[in-house]
Amino acid sequence: MPSLLKPVALRRLPGRYLAHQEGLPALPVPPLQQTLDRYLLALQPIISEEELSHTKELIHEFRKPGGVGERLQKGLERRARKHENWLSDWWLKTAYLEYRLPVVVHSSPGVVLPKQDFQDQQGQLRFAAKLIEGALDFKTMIDNETLPVEYLGGKPLCMNQYYQILSSCRIPGPKRDSVVNYAKGKKPPTHITVVHNFQFFELDVYSSDGSPLTTDQIFIQLEKIWNSSLQTNKEPIGILTTNHRNSWAKAYNNLIKDKTNKESVRSIEKSIFTVCLDAPMPRVSDDIYRSRVAAQMLHGGGSRWNSGNRWFDKTLQFIVAEDGSCGLVYEHAPSEGPPIVSLLDHVVEYTKKPEMVRSPMVPLPMPKKLRFNITPEIKYDIEKAKQNLNIMVQDLDVTVIVFHQFGKNFPKSQKISPDAFIQMALQLAYYRMYGQSCATYESASLRMFRLGRTDTIRSTSVDSLKFVQAMDDSSKQDQEKVELLRRATQAHRSYTDMVPAKTDCVMCFGPVVPDGYGICYNPMDEHINFAVSAFNSCAETNAARMAHYLEKALLDMRLLLQSNPRSKL
Repeated sequence: MPSLLKPVALRRLPGRYLAHQEGLPALPVPPLQQTLDRYLLALQPIISEEELSHTKELIHEFRKPGGVGERLQKGLERRARKHENWLSDWWLKTAYLEYRLPVVVHSSPGVVLPKQDFQDQQGQLRFAAKLIEGALDFKTMIDNETLPVEYLGGKPLCMNQYYQILSSCRIPGPKRDSVVNYAKGKKPPTHITVVHNFQFFELDVYSSDGSPLTTDQIFIQLEKIWNSSLQTNKEPIGILTTNHRNSWAKAYNNLIKDKTNKESVRSIEKSIFTVCLDAPMPRVSDDIYRSRVAAQMLHGGGSRWNSGNRWFDKTLQFIVAEDGSCGLVYEHAPSEGPPIVSLLDHVVEYTKKPEMVRSPMVPLPMPKKLRFNITPEIKYDIEKAKQNLNIMVQDLDVTVIVFHQFGKNFPKSQKISPDAFIQMALQLAYYRMYGQSCATYESASLRMFRLGRTDTIRSTSVDSLKFVQAMDDSSKQDQEKVELLRRATQAHRSYTDMVPAKTDCVMCFGPVVPDGYGICYNPMDEHINFAVSAFNSCAETNAARMAHYLEKALLDMRLLLQSNPRSKL
């Protein structure tokens, strides 16, 4: 009864998504006084007394009636009355589209999935096919607006980002990039892009009756792609997307002057998502394997490995390598992590399902290979991009660790938020390494507001500083340290954005400042996955050292709490 496999695209409930969106509150403009008070509070633990008193003078000047502060505040309030969300547009432009460093390492996060147990091309393609089917299954929920609405602290969240992650792509521009989304058009795309050996293919994933292809059908199509791209392409055109945005914008305009190139680029940009069939990574010992895969997800390992097997401007790229390592990399402009993670959770669950018995196969057309005409100028751009990328790859230091001693169940048993507990461990690790606190950026969700994106939690607080200073101070009693720890974790606001995945994965990203760390964590019940990144070009930072201090901080904090149990009232 093949008719039962028809998609439910006809059962769309019109306006369901819109009705939900309109019910969300608008993002308020915080009162000026509150903004300034919070600004001072955030600065207090990280600057000197002298700088603090100077800042207070500046704030006093800024706050005067009829002064700059008041005028700017009024401007913001006017903007809030005119816009659906006064901040989102600015955020998108400033944080992403006008940011000129390469998206690779500097902006796009990677996600490492648990290693799969296939060891050959058959297993790789079978898994990739299942993964594609899982992603299309998630797409059906987006298309039919049947995605369950998410809640945080009992409040419904804005679901807009889910509608931005498929069939979308970033386009480089000379001063500012843009994002195109083809899902909204009259003829939404029905194909994905598959990359193998640096060659790009357009693969239609829906049959003529509108139903998605089955895993078996997708597998057969992937085999055709594989067999027609056995030789590595000499010119890895995808490497252009790793370059500095201004350089890439120039190369892009030059590239699409040619009609064939333009058609190929458009096909990639329009596709629902990209699947990268990677060559196996060089074999390494188990303890550094995870860190290697994290780097692989972030940048592809350099021009000799898989970096040319990507189109980094594509919002969503699933990566499946021949050796069982897999994950994804996503372009950050259209969405924060949580919608990507919930899509990923869905896909991973889907790949575990047993396959249904299928009816006989219909012959399918050959997937279309995307052609590129490479002029000497484009070849030069590719060479330049390779050099720049390889420098970046050499510079990134990533360490992934699985902390096995405990997971989120321990802080919960102590009535402490797991996120706050981990953040305090980060503060303690940093303080022990450098003898001071530093500015810390933790993202928090603003999705309880219409079109809300991200806010920042300044995890370094006056309370966190008091705790880390007391922790190794022998003149302080343990009881006082426990109190300071509890106070510090309570001061930590609880609407953090790094929604833990159900899947045992770890997200990773590069540091956002030259002398900083990029730290990502996924707390599971009994263990915590950490990814720590730093730049080798900075003599002061070291990812493995930070990871070591982090483990010690977590253990010391657990010991402190266990040896000083709260008295039963």
